[in-house]
Amino acid sequence: QVQLVESGGGLVQPGGSLRLSCAASGSIFSIYHSRWYRQAPGKQRELVASISISGSTNYADSVQGRFTISRDNTKNTVYLQMNSLKSEDTAVYYCNVQNSITMANYWGQGTQVTVSS
Repeated sequence: QVQLVESGGGLVQPGGSLRLSCAASGSIFSIYHSRWYRQAPGKQRELVASISISGSTNYADSVQGRFTISRDNTKNTVYLQMNSLKSEDTAVYYCNVQNSITMANYWGQGTQVTVSS
């Protein structure tokens, strides 16, 4: 079992930055693929960024060049650095990890990001 605790959300002005963190406990973090999803009101949850156990990354077109996903296996933590934020980035952001061996998925509780002037 893996427990995920997200932090770093909040209110920011357009053009600003935030860094989300997702701390994992309960297992060997290095064997987990990690992802950030987001869900805006009235919309489906969408994949924002992912990082594999080898460190390869992928991004949604809407955040490419503005967001950076990274991981620190020594701290069991995955990060999402968000720059040049736009109002359309407003959503609840969820951390997700998947065990690369068992394929079991785990979710964080979500953290609100609001981009508004």
